Amino acid sequence: MQLEMRTKVMELAVLLLVAGVAGATRPPSSPPPASEETLQKVAGSLEMYVDELPQMPKIYGFSMRYGHPTPVRLTIGMYQKKWKFHRDLPASTVFVFGTSAATATFPGPTIEAAQGVPLSVTWQNYLPARHILPWDPTVPTAIPRRGGVPTVVHLHGGAHPPQSDGSAFAWFTAGFGEKGPAWSTPTYTYPNAQSPGVLWYHDHALGLTRANLLAGLLGAYVIRNPAVEAPLGLPCGDEFDRVLMLADRSFYADGSIYMNYTGDNPNIHPQWQPEYFGEAITVNGKAWPFLAVARRRYRFRIINTSNARFFNLSLTNGLPFTVVGSDTNYLSKPATASNILVSVAETFDVVVDFSESTTSEAELVNTAPYPYPGGDAPNDLNGKVMKFLIAPAKARDDSRVPAKLLDYVAVAEEDAVQKRYIVMYEYEDAATGNPTHLYINGKRLEDPATETPRAGTTEVWEVINLTQDNHPLHLHLASFQAVRVRGLVDIDAFKSCMARLNDAVRCNVSQHAVGEEVAVPEHEKGWKNVVKIAPSHMTTIVVKFFMVDSGKPYPFDATPEPGYVYHCHILDHEDNAMIRPLKLIK
Repeated sequence: MQLEMRTKVMELAVLLLVAGVAGATRPPSSPPPASEETLQKVAGSLEMYVDELPQMPKIYGFSMRYGHPTPVRLTIGMYQKKWKFHRDLPASTVFVFGTSAATATFPGPTIEAAQGVPLSVTWQNYLPARHILPWDPTVPTAIPRRGGVPTVVHLHGGAHPPQSDGSAFAWFTAGFGEKGPAWSTPTYTYPNAQSPGVLWYHDHALGLTRANLLAGLLGAYVIRNPAVEAPLGLPCGDEFDRVLMLADRSFYADGSIYMNYTGDNPNIHPQWQPEYFGEAITVNGKAWPFLAVARRRYRFRIINTSNARFFNLSLTNGLPFTVVGSDTNYLSKPATASNILVSVAETFDVVVDFSESTTSEAELVNTAPYPYPGGDAPNDLNGKVMKFLIAPAKARDDSRVPAKLLDYVAVAEEDAVQKRYIVMYEYEDAATGNPTHLYINGKRLEDPATETPRAGTTEVWEVINLTQDNHPLHLHLASFQAVRVRGLVDIDAFKSCMARLNDAVRCNVSQHAVGEEVAVPEHEKGWKNVVKIAPSHMTTIVVKFFMVDSGKPYPFDATPEPGYVYHCHILDHEDNAMIRPLKLIK
């Protein structure tokens, strides 16, 4: 099967390469190579904790009329501009979202929506004819024939019609000069019918997601409902309820964002590498910022927007995190954790009570190996995230963490109408031993959908990871929850069988998925849109294809083209090509 899959991907690569040669778009020419030592030297020259954590600009996705929120239409563009990631680093060229070039930021503005009030957004592309970062035409990639940077926007965690999902094939260039085969509308509609919580929006163009996000096309999106949330008593207001968007980046000495120009198998993929890891950690667009806080409770909505880096976060003063939500939903009750492992694209909604601190400052640090879990330990640079400067409170803190939060539908694994086996593969070059591509169930994105759930139903997916990496599995539209994680025994025999048959049942998975059971952390026992899939394990997830806050059907038709997708959210894996169609049926 490995030879067959490699042949398929190479055939596709040749077709795409020919298309690129015929067109006007080319990857940018490479600068002098930068060694890891050089990148560490640049990052190490930047003094930590000298830039204040930015509060990202806010755009309201509703207007108030007679005391009630009403729908509005927004227009948000994508622009090239300069951005200062650090006081002592020259300004970097970035791609960013904003209502104008002058107001565009890294990350983009936080869109604040009201639950139950639909929002229409016209996304516009003002990007230049050539990309600022390298990309690889030999992975399945959107390659316009007349130049330009393809983009399309996905609202991560959103429950919305497929036409507004940001299909990888619905890309478009500046001025809608060229459009992908699934493009249908310049204006996306977001019902905002789901539970209040934090989401984020980002580029999702075919084969370019890793480069477009690295360049800066990402931003936060918060759905609020004061009638539901105010009684909880959690910290609120712009000062005490903050979004933290984490992203690692490496830089050249001139401030330019670094991305590799040479692949790990350059004879197959000239540029693609399996993971990107940056030496500097940015939060809200600043490298290692600081935030002055009072001795009181704060709410932080932490979003990992990195390409491939996991964060295992903790505070150096020993304060715990009280987790109140994960991804877009609340937990049913708070869970306390001394550290939180945040995979790529995963979100945790936490409260930190700085009144309990015995110190006047605390660092937010990271101990997650990269790649996770078997890679290198973080160093003195990427092991630091930001610093909190703790001062006496100037006013009484009336916030609290309630014993109970919000209720959603029960997991009810027994309600499943379908069980599916989802298998994650990585393929290697025989000569180098380096990865060439990754697939789900041995299939490409372009192959017909095999996951065709019926809208309104529950399914059980047995997700089997036959690779060395932990893969953050993301399903568009659906909410899901891990209920069991079991180790695979006699794994080499199972892998050998799967390489031949690509069929978990015929390879007797029930005889292999009998290893030690790994407990799902309490703070991850909620309805999520990203679940970590551990290597050499089978993770059982319960998937709901309806609104988990109410148990009601989606308030829109989820069955039209172009459908949805599910994928690994390590962007380098997603682009090549650990992504499959998800097609709902009636």
